[in-house]
Parts: sequence; structure tokens; C-alpha cells
Amino acid sequence: MPAQLATSSASIAPSNHAGAVLPDRRGLALRLVVAVAVLGALGVAIAGMPGLDELRRRLADAEPGWLAVALALEAASCLAFVAAFRGVFSHRLPWRFSYEVGMAAQGTNVLLPAGGASGLALGAWALRKTGMSSERLSRRTVAFFLITSSVNFATAVFAGAALTLGLLPNGGAPLALTAVPATLAAVTIAGVLVLPRLLDRPRSASGRASRVLAKGGITLSAGIRDARALVGSGSPLVVAGAVGYMALDLAALAAAFAAVGSLPPLGVLALAYVLGQLGGLIPLPGGVGGADGGLIAALALYGTPLAAAVAAVLAYRAFQLGLPALLGALAVIRLPGVLRSAPNVCEPPAGPRVGNPRPHPGSVGPVRVAAS
Repeated sequence: MPAQLATSSASIAPSNHAGAVLPDRRGLALRLVVAVAVLGALGVAIAGMPGLDELRRRLADAEPGWLAVALALEAASCLAFVAAFRGVFSHRLPWRFSYEVGMAAQGTNVLLPAGGASGLALGAWALRKTGMSSERLSRRTVAFFLITSSVNFATAVFAGAALTLGLLPNGGAPLALTAVPATLAAVTIAGVLVLPRLLDRPRSASGRASRVLAKGGITLSAGIRDARALVGSGSPLVVAGAVGYMALDLAALAAAFAAVGSLPPLGVLALAYVLGQLGGLIPLPGGVGGADGGLIAALALYGTPLAAAVAAVLAYRAFQLGLPALLGALAVIRLPGVLRSAPNVCEPPAGPRVGNPRPHPGSVGPVRVAAS
């Protein structure tokens, strides 16, 4: 996925045609209707199918107070996304502009899912109107994706390790279900961190496909370096925004569990949450079916009673899907007007590329960029 994002980000170019990137209102409305229809059909099935008495009871007896907490936490998660978005792309962006573009990106991710890439592409296109260079936007789009995704991977490492070592109750989960995800997540993080060393090696770039891949490699390498620099700077918007985006969403799921009367152990909930999110990569409107099924399956795999898992996930997804879809769709509708008065936050160049060897003709060499 990072390579796919880098290749698409590398192609960001100035454009005055909103239709090329901005989702049309009819398409968004259709996606929203489809998602609502799927959820409605699911509700009808739950109400009428035999053998689901416990699930119906849990949903009927859900505590309104905890559901309100889940809604508030989900709203806070959306705002944390906006904060991280502003922190990564530019502190010079006005907060209102950051909110409109950030929420439009979230709404696009929900209604036009592509592993998070569709919303970031929309955000990068909108930020072109502020005078940011294509090169900076490409780097920072990769950096934003990596920073927000790294929180999930880090959670898998720490939660899996804590469950494996017995530091947190594991609900009787086998060792393979805790140690293996933690190990794979740690290997993935390490692999991403060393990628720039591999990508910066001079290589032939003859042919159109090779040049596109080489350009994507440069973008990916620069984006990883920017991500490391941004996190290393300790910027509250970047760090707290990225952590809050994931942690508050996880807290909303915990509140949904509390509403239906059964909360799994913290470590189990966190690990199942990050593994279950993989179902959202399936390109369905809002991830309906993919994300829900993945999360329910992960929770059940770690010992959560099936009825409790289904009830909590359905309550949680009503907010996790509905709120960003609604606020994001409204932001997309307002976006053309917002962009007509977009502020000019033209950034200085990335900085001198000191010490970089000059690439040989027809080859791509190492590129180092400042985090600015």
C-alpha cells in the first residue's frame, strides 16, 4: 500500500479542474444511500432472523449514556485527524480551512474507500490551491499516511507483546495469536524505516514504467524521511493528532462495548481492533461488511462472546461510519467555495540538498529533504 500511495502521490500536479478529483455530489449521495441501505438491511435481518435473541436483547438494552460517550469520542477522533492533517501539511493553514479539507478527506475515505488513499488524494489536490508545491504535497501525503498508520502498527506491537508476556490479561488467547501479529507489525515498521536506504541507491530508469516507479520510489523515500523528522520534532499537532485519531476511535469502540454490557480486556480489545481494521481495505462503501466482519472476527478469535462483539461493533460502526460520512459529505459540498478563497501558504523550498551525489544520466540517486 505505501508503494501504491507513493506512485499516485508522485503524480500530483497542478489542476484547475475540480471534477478530476472532487467527488461529485450525486456519486457521494449514491454511496451514502448504499451504505445506509446495507446497514438497514442488516438491521432488518437482525430483527427478524431466528437465533439472535441475545443480540437483539443487547442492542435493545444498550445504555444511552455510553452511546452518547461513543458518539462524542468519535467526533473527537475526527477532530484529531484534522489536527494531524494540519500539523503534517502546514501549520500555516487556517483552522477552518484545515477542518473543511480534513473532513472532506475523511468523508471521501468512508464513501470511496481505497485504504485511505482516496481521501489523501483529495486533500493534496485541495492543498494545491494554497500554493504548496507538488513535490512537498507528494512527500507529505506519504508522510501523513505513514504517521497515522504507524500508530496502529505500534499498538499491535505493544499490545501483542504485553499479551504474550502476560503483562495484560489475554483472555486465554493462544500464543500464536498474540506473538505473531506483534512480530509481523514490528518487522513491517523496521522494513519501512530502512526503505530509504534501499530506494536511494542509484538505479537505471530507462523506459516510461521504470521512470514512474523510480519517481514513486523517490517520493516514498522522501515521505518516510519527512515522517521520521515530523515525529522526531515532537510536534503536538502531529503526535497527539495521530495518536488521538486512533486512540479516541478505539475508546469509542470500548464505550460501545460498555453500552451493551460487556467490555473485553484492554489488550485483547486493542489488538483485535488493529487487526480488524484490515477488513476496511476491502473497497466497499464505508467498508460496510469488510471492516465490520474483520473486527467481529478478530474479537471472536480472541475470546469475546460473539453476541457481545456483534452488538458492540454494530453500535460503534453506526457512529464511526455515520459521523465522518455526514460531516465529510457536507465538507465536500462546501469545498469549492472554500477553495475559491484558499489562503496562500506557499512554503519555502525543501532546503539545499547538501551532500547528495549527482545522479548519473538516466538514473535516480538519493534525495534528502528537510522536514520544514
